[in-house]
Amino acid sequence: MRTIREIKKQREWSKEERANNSIIGLVPTLGFLHKGHLSLVRKAREVSDSVVVSIFVNPTQFGPGEDYKEYPREEVRDLQLLENEEVDVAFIPSREEMYPEDYETYVAVEKFSKNYCGSSRPGHFRGVTTVVIKLLLIVQPDIAVFGEKDYQQLVIVKRMVRDLNIPIQILSSPIVRERDGLAMSSRNRYLNPEERKNATVLYDSMKEAQQLVNKGMTDVDALKKEMIKIIEGRKHPRVEYIEFVEPETLKRVKKVGVSNRILMAVHIGRTRLIDNMEIRGQVE
Repeated sequence: MRTIREIKKQREWSKEERANNSIIGLVPTLGFLHKGHLSLVRKAREVSDSVVVSIFVNPTQFGPGEDYKEYPREEVRDLQLLENEEVDVAFIPSREEMYPEDYETYVAVEKFSKNYCGSSRPGHFRGVTTVVIKLLLIVQPDIAVFGEKDYQQLVIVKRMVRDLNIPIQILSSPIVRERDGLAMSSRNRYLNPEERKNATVLYDSMKEAQQLVNKGMTDVDALKKEMIKIIEGRKHPRVEYIEFVEPETLKRVKKVGVSNRILMAVHIGRTRLIDNMEIRGQVE
C-alpha cells in the first residue's frame, strides 16, 4: 500500500491506473477508522481494481464551536487497518494542500442542504460537497462509496454528481451497528459508559416506530410523539430532530408509505449522534 500526501502525486498515480484500464474506487473518510469504514472499503474492493481511501479531517465542514481540533486522529492505526484490507493507496493530504491560504471556492447543493442536519450545522454540507468534489477531481475514481449512516450527506452527494454531470458512480453501503444497535461512529468515543448505554435509544425508538407502523399507525406526528417519549425516558438524551422523509428527495411525509426513511439527531450528554432507518408501511 502506498501513502500519498501530495495532490500532484495522487493524480500521477491515478493517471497510470487509468492508462492500464483499471477501475478506481474511492472511499472518502475523516479517519479514525472503524468497522463501518472498513465495510465501505470492502464494497469498493468488490467493484474496483484499485482502491483509494482518503483520510482528511475537513475543516470546512466543521462549524464554530464544533470538534474540529478534538476530532480523533490516529494515522498509524488507520494505515495498519487499510494495509490489512489490501488498500492500494491511502491519500492523506494536509490542510494546506487542500485549502491554500487564499482559497475561496465552494460548491453547495442548495435545497437539500438547508434542512435537518443543515439547520443546526449551517455551512456543514457546503463543506462536505466542496471537499468531495475536490477529492473526485484529484483521485478521478470511477466509483465512490459512501455509508448510509450519513444519509442526508449521501443524498446530497448523489444529487451533486447528477447535477454537475460528473461521470462517477456513487454507491452506498448499509449502516454497521454494534451488537446493541448503536450505529458505529468515530464520535461514539466521546460517550462515557452511562451515556454509551443510553445511546442505544436512537435505534430502539426507530424499531418501535416500525412496530407501530406494522400495527397500523401511519400518522407521522403520532409516531414522532411515541419516539420522543422513548428517548426522553432515558437520562441523558435530548432530541434535536426526528423526521420521516421520502428517501430520494428528503421531502417530509405526513403518513408512512410503502418505503420512507427516518432521519434523526439526538444529543447524548455533550455528544451529537445521528442515525436513520428505512421504515416500511403496508402496500395499498
